[in-house]
Amino acid sequence: MATINLDNVNKIYPNGFQAIHDLSLDIADKEFLVLVGPSGCGKSTALRMVAGLEDISSGELRIGDRLVNDVEPKDRDIAMVFQNYALYPHMSVYDNIGFALKLAKVPKREADRRIREASRILELDAQLDKKPGQLSGGQRQRVAMGRAIVREPAAFLMDEPLSNLDAKLRVQMRAEIAQLQRELGVTTMYVTHDQIEAMTMGDRVAVLKDGILQQVDAPQQLYDRPRNVFVAAFIGSPSMNLFEGDLTVDDDRSGAVVTLGSQSISIPPTVLAARPALVDFDGSSVIFGVRPEDMEDAALADRPDDQCFNADVNLVEALGADILVHFETDAALVDSGDPDAIVDIAESSLIVARFHPRSGVAHTHRVRVAVDTERINFFDPDSRLAIWD
Repeated sequence: MATINLDNVNKIYPNGFQAIHDLSLDIADKEFLVLVGPSGCGKSTALRMVAGLEDISSGELRIGDRLVNDVEPKDRDIAMVFQNYALYPHMSVYDNIGFALKLAKVPKREADRRIREASRILELDAQLDKKPGQLSGGQRQRVAMGRAIVREPAAFLMDEPLSNLDAKLRVQMRAEIAQLQRELGVTTMYVTHDQIEAMTMGDRVAVLKDGILQQVDAPQQLYDRPRNVFVAAFIGSPSMNLFEGDLTVDDDRSGAVVTLGSQSISIPPTVLAARPALVDFDGSSVIFGVRPEDMEDAALADRPDDQCFNADVNLVEALGADILVHFETDAALVDSGDPDAIVDIAESSLIVARFHPRSGVAHTHRVRVAVDTERINFFDPDSRLAIWD
């Protein structure tokens, strides 16, 4: 097995467009690292540079202890799984899985052992004589995985391998791939635009935006302590609600109040203690972030009244286990993607909250919303970075 190390890697195309900016990542041996971000953020470009399918403009790439900037893809000891599976339609599953071994002139007995072991792991034993056209989407994905497994590479590279599957099958396959990677213990770099996929599969997740690494961390850490506004909004579904607010810290620093439009929410001293840098924003604007699951119908929540606010319900979506409540406030909404955009939507700023289904809230109701203030996020409106220490 092997580590993968990218050290200040850049990708600049002949037309001057820079797709990757000083990307530095250290992927440990046997680690499952997911690259995630919106379309066009550079994640597939980064993966293709590791694979050798894109040249590196500057910086260094190592697989194991070997510098591979100028090493041909076939000599990098990696196996890549593509979005479109790239199976040969005229070949059987057995021959598709073993094609790379045939090219490498692996002895037939050894090749047969590897193919049958991979088919056993992937539950393809009964499909070995079939052609790809006779398989389901999930089975074709397994064949593509099998072709990578038999090579026994130092690392797997996967470029959105589940994007062609329906929603139910994607859930099943992401669990299977994650389990398979742990069983095989192969260093894996996985690209997706789906943040739920990233959070459920990766040991660590690297978030990219415009070719710049925003944060790399364990999934729960990304969720609990996002480094900036973009990560905060990108990780989590529905997205974090972000507003511009004015912060006032008590004279004795025993608490604070954040004003959102015409309403305010009290911030307890425990929050100030956990985020000591907040006191530096006394009397200033901050970006206030609260996740949908950190709000509840005040009638069902055990929260002080000064940690609640009023809102007009715009839409209710019943999901069974919970309900998504969309409501309006007069707070100033923050655009998570544009560093300079704070858009005042006056009386129509929409917030999404995840309520317990026992809430009797309905469309056109006015509701009292309780906020879990211990879970609030604060960001510097200038740097867009999280306010902590």
